[in-house]
Formats: sequence, C-alpha cells, structure tokens
Amino acid sequence: MKIDIPKYQQIAADIATKIACGDYAEGEKIYVRSALASQYGVSSETARRAVYVLSDMKIVEITKGSGVLIKSRKLAVDFINKFDSVSQMSELKKHILNNIEQQITQSAELKTMVSELMYKTERFRVVNPFSPFEISITQEASYIGQNLSESNFWHNTTATIIAIRRGEEIIISPGPYAVISLGDILYYVGDENCHERVRSFLYSK
Repeated sequence: MKIDIPKYQQIAADIATKIACGDYAEGEKIYVRSALASQYGVSSETARRAVYVLSDMKIVEITKGSGVLIKSRKLAVDFINKFDSVSQMSELKKHILNNIEQQITQSAELKTMVSELMYKTERFRVVNPFSPFEISITQEASYIGQNLSESNFWHNTTATIIAIRRGEEIIISPGPYAVISLGDILYYVGDENCHERVRSFLYSK
C-alpha cells in the first residue's frame, strides 16, 4: 500500500508558502494558474485544482480569466501548518506500513526455515532411526537399586536401553538384569516420544 499526498495539494501548499513568506502580498493579483502546469510539470486540470484548494480555504480569490487575488496571509500560514501535520502523518503511516510489510516478509521467511528444519529433522530420523537418547540418574530418580526387569522399564517406556555409562565404564547391551544406579547415564532408543516417557517414568515423583 502506498500513501502519497495528491500533487495538486502539494502545489497548493507551495503557493501558500510563498504567500506566507511574503513573496505574494495581500491584495496583489497574480496570474499563476496559466503557468502552473508548466512550472510544476502537471496537467492543466491538476493546476486548476491546486488553485481551487486555495480558493476554498479563502487564501485567494479566483477572478475572471486566469487572475488570482491574494486574500489572506494568515490563512495561508494556517494552511501550511495543517499541511505539515498531514505530511508528517502520511510519512508516519508509510513508515508503519513499511515495517508491517517487512515483518510479514520476515515471518514468511521464518516459516519457510522452520518447515525446512522440520523436514530435515524428519529425514534425519528416517536415515538414523537408532540415534540414541540419554538421561542421567540423579538422587531424584525412581527405581535406583532395581534392575530393568524389576522396574518394567521397557513396558512403561517402550524404550530399549543399549548402553549404560557408569563412571569411566560403558556397559554395552546391559540386558534386563542391569541395575539402575545413582550417577548412571542411560543410553536408549525408541520412537520420537520415548524420551518424554522415560523422563516421566524415572522422575514422575
């Protein structure tokens, strides 16, 4: 969305500025309308509308032919002040809309990157279905001192423990009679949700 102040209003503001600055004195009659189109590079209709804006604001009075009578310097100053406020609001609107457009673009890019990450993550899972999870056994863990069979580890988590790290020792394929000990690190495989089930099973209390 593009917000611009109409060209005829810009021309009207420029003429009002000249009146406010004293370039044109009150009571002075000028013949600007015929030259406005070429001076500002606009159509004759645009030039006519610019003059009529000033006339509607009682800044000038249109006389027969192309003459324009300067009526009020004060009203010209008032018009310029209002025009500046509108211009500032227009610029603020454009700035806000540009920021919104940038945010939309960034959101779309972020969505694309997230989708790509999810796709690659799923592909990694397919290519590496046995990528292990791990969990540390702390004092808060349940079943310390029990073996895997007694705790019904697999039945409660559907996760298969493939190794236990105990200090500097790594026990491969520990089997159902391996005891869960404080300080152990359990390595296990399973579906994508098994890690949460294992955590809940060991630390639900």
